Amino acid sequence: MSEMSGPIRVVVVDDQPLIRAGFAMVLAAQSDIEVVGEAENGADALTLLAHTRADVVIMDIRMPVLDGVEATQRLSRLPDGPRVLVLTTFDTDEDAFAALQAGASGFLLKNTRPEEVVTAIRVVAAGESVVAPRVTRRLLDRFAGKLAPAARHDERLDLLTLREREVLELVAEGLSNSEIAARLFIAEATVKTHFGKILTKMDLRDRVQAVIFAYDSGLVRPQS
Repeated sequence: MSEMSGPIRVVVVDDQPLIRAGFAMVLAAQSDIEVVGEAENGADALTLLAHTRADVVIMDIRMPVLDGVEATQRLSRLPDGPRVLVLTTFDTDEDAFAALQAGASGFLLKNTRPEEVVTAIRVVAAGESVVAPRVTRRLLDRFAGKLAPAARHDERLDLLTLREREVLELVAEGLSNSEIAARLFIAEATVKTHFGKILTKMDLRDRVQAVIFAYDSGLVRPQS
């Protein structure tokens, strides 16, 4: 994402009016964030976003008319479309993994503290993923076996050097850049360089997509 001028433009999508109002109230207090629209389902969100520019969409999963997974998938196909933060209960919502596969940049729990929501929006707007590595791994381990049982070797893996494959495996295991550096006895800056090359070669956007690719390609497998 290119550097933005002006506030981060946010659309809130949830079928519960109180949740939409709560997000709007929290975000209205931030000088660098502007809520530019609200929608009660995925279909309304797509209609809104067809004529309203947004940088980040906070997207509920289970909604009438059009759910958050399908809406996220459609938004991810748009050139220069907004980045999506999935809103989920996590413990009961198996669709969270499907939304990440569909192109979401991460997810928020419905009990997330307001300051964490604000931070997450800023992180995603800057082009990064908001999900902590170990949380991503835990989510994928829980649902990947059901949703992607037929993982097969992806020929794009052959484009990676041995070191890049090692870095990708450790990213998928939930290690941070500093932990990967310690494991491989290299500098953290070197890990960042390798990871940047992985994203470029695999045509991936961020850490979440890299972890999902590692599962889908068969490089790593869900833990029992």
